Amino acid sequence: MAIKSTIFKANLQIADIDHGYYADHALTLARHPSETDERMMVRLVALALHAHELQDTCHGDGTLAFGAGLSDPDDPDASLTDFTGRKRLWIEVGQPEDKSISKACSKADAVVLYAFNHAAEVWWKGIETKLSRLEKLQVWRIPSEAAQELAQLAQRSMQLQATVQEGAITLSSTQGSVHVEPLRWK
Repeated sequence: MAIKSTIFKANLQIADIDHGYYADHALTLARHPSETDERMMVRLVALALHAHELQDTCHGDGTLAFGAGLSDPDDPDASLTDFTGRKRLWIEVGQPEDKSISKACSKADAVVLYAFNHAAEVWWKGIETKLSRLEKLQVWRIPSEAAQELAQLAQRSMQLQATVQEGAITLSSTQGSVHVEPLRWK
């Protein structure tokens, strides 16, 4: 019998000073049995960093949501879909293969990838030439230490505050606070 995903609930208050976006989001995250708290929280940070696109790109008329993630490799980890059903933003987390990223670029207006673990540097050096030709793609690196600290904030029910300023995000809860400064690779 297959192990089911664990459901996490997050009430996320976002204050994106860089983009003038201030909103509350009630989120449900299904954590696949093989997904770590670290990866799940990086997904949440990625969504928070791009939440302003809901207003900037879709003028408030769209859906910002988590995808099936590890349960379905053809589904994004998070996405922004406009009212017509068009994928405006496809967010991936981890170290996917170049073919899946190319496929995502053909399905969405923009693709953003967040690599986060200790092996990310090695992965990037091996795949960089294959991904450099994809114009719709941005690749970011979350420092491994920050990703590990994010995992400490994971709880089945979370009250989180995200402050985005000068390209960095600070995620806070009663468990503590983590400051993340993503590094852009591409």
